[in-house]
Amino acid sequence: MSLWNFLVNYRAEIFSRTLEHLLLVAAAMLAAVLVGIPLGIGLVGRQNLRRWVLGAANVIQTIPSLALFGFLIPVPFLGGIGARTATVALALYALLPILRNTYTGIAGVDPAVLESARGMGMTPAQILWDVQLPLSVAVILAGVRVAMIICIGVATIAAAIGAGGLGVFIFRGVAMVSNSVILAGAIPAALLAIGVDLVLGLVEQKLTP
Repeated sequence: MSLWNFLVNYRAEIFSRTLEHLLLVAAAMLAAVLVGIPLGIGLVGRQNLRRWVLGAANVIQTIPSLALFGFLIPVPFLGGIGARTATVALALYALLPILRNTYTGIAGVDPAVLESARGMGMTPAQILWDVQLPLSVAVILAGVRVAMIICIGVATIAAAIGAGGLGVFIFRGVAMVSNSVILAGAIPAALLAIGVDLVLGLVEQKLTP
């Protein structure tokens, strides 16, 4: 069966798997952002803690994705077969770029600007929300963009542990030795990554002061 015929005949399943893929990535990114950005802010001025946290995130990034899924399956409350394990694994993969860029953005704010803010009587919380975050938002969003692309790509492996998504077609195509079926999963995943990158790029431009 040609790729075009497969896309037409299985369009309902392709749409359903694409939606599954998006929900999986969205859940993982939400968790990674809620953990990564506050943690990245907290690392500023804490050199010892920064070394350990970024080191751990770097180690996680080097673990092959299928191996990480396998390691998480027996973990109580977090593991098991299905979307929960995949979400945890994807969030862990997304953590490093968000952490690193948040720390880099906040730490890179000009000290003279911070000193001026203190001289105006601003509290540390006001300096963070009104000065540091607005000035570092472009760097933070760049990390979120990288993390999102990583998640979309790695999420295709999640089908191996029953989490669904576009990887279902890729694994099915490998089993059938069918390039058309493989491409039915690979092409939508690539288009998702490109589309998300473009949208986040526009958001980054709008929010950059």
